[in-house]
Amino acid sequence: MRKTLFSVAALMLAASSANAQQTVKVGLIMAYSGQFADTAAQMDNAIKLYVKQHGDTVAGKKIEFIRKDTGGPNPDVAKRLAQELVVRDQVDVLAGFTLTPEALGAGDVSAEAKKLMVVMNAATSVITTKSPYIARTSLTIPQLENTFGQWAYKNGLRKIYTMVSDYGPGIDAETWFTRGFKDAGGEIVGSVRMPVASPDFSAFVQRAKDLDPEAIFIFIPGGTQPAAMTKAMQERGIPATKILGQGEITMDDNALRSMGDSAVGIRTVFHYGWEHKSPMNEAFVKAYRAEFNRSPDVFSIGGWDGMHLIYEALKKTGGKADGDSLIAAAKGMKWESPRGEISIDPDTRDIVQTVYIRRVEKVDGKTQNTEIDKIDNVKDPAKK
Repeated sequence: MRKTLFSVAALMLAASSANAQQTVKVGLIMAYSGQFADTAAQMDNAIKLYVKQHGDTVAGKKIEFIRKDTGGPNPDVAKRLAQELVVRDQVDVLAGFTLTPEALGAGDVSAEAKKLMVVMNAATSVITTKSPYIARTSLTIPQLENTFGQWAYKNGLRKIYTMVSDYGPGIDAETWFTRGFKDAGGEIVGSVRMPVASPDFSAFVQRAKDLDPEAIFIFIPGGTQPAAMTKAMQERGIPATKILGQGEITMDDNALRSMGDSAVGIRTVFHYGWEHKSPMNEAFVKAYRAEFNRSPDVFSIGGWDGMHLIYEALKKTGGKADGDSLIAAAKGMKWESPRGEISIDPDTRDIVQTVYIRRVEKVDGKTQNTEIDKIDNVKDPAKK
């Protein structure tokens, strides 16, 4: 009897092992609920669309997803979920990461467990230093803002005022835009950091107007704040042509519509917008809209390219899913994305990509972002 039980257990273990060898498990850690749920939804939509178009089998391995909800920017929760995914669910890859605290929380787990970790959105520069197994397919804020500051000077601006939300990304944006602009020869005539939650922009805008800068650089969260900021500017006679900012301020189609003509002339920096002109992006936008009844955004493109990295890395390794094999395959990888040509820096494991300068214009009677310039092959300047 004991021998029979042992034989059954051995057979079950062998079957389980064989099954595991035929499956690659991807643990997705994102804020599926709470304030940032829509960000996670856009990332996850693109992941689902990629799998639908490319199949759920790669290099002979079935791709299985296990989704975990952080509920918001909680590093302790993200770390616990990453540990559960590795120990209990035995995932091969950690991916997602809506927010910087999530990525930082999971980074130690990636390093200790030697698991590939694909950051699809979180944008703080330091993230990729937390584990040698992290690769990023989204952006870094210094990558955008240092470039934008340099561009502003080269395009005739000499005196700029900065207004940013007082939290990590806002401070990063202020720091790197200022560095790029001043290093090029420009002058920051004043700056202010504003409360993140429900700020009244009136006094901040008036302070900026009193200094009469040539332009005002803004970094604020998306959602309702861009329309409120634009209204405050308009009420004080500051034209949209004086507004510079990161792409969030004109990213959301609904927010842009609510701003109307008052948004025309705003210039922003971003790494992707659905308006980007290329055959690949036009096909991506068409498929995304057909599937989800909305346009893709920067969160979507991070999820899409994150899946591409995972699939192509598995192809290069012949299905080997250990962290060392996958990260080696990811380093130096280059491909055409709907956003344009991108690559993974072999030294930093961070994304190298085109940075686009856009202006809000009226197109066929509607306001939208239009690319007016681009800077190719931009690395994260914080890691140079």
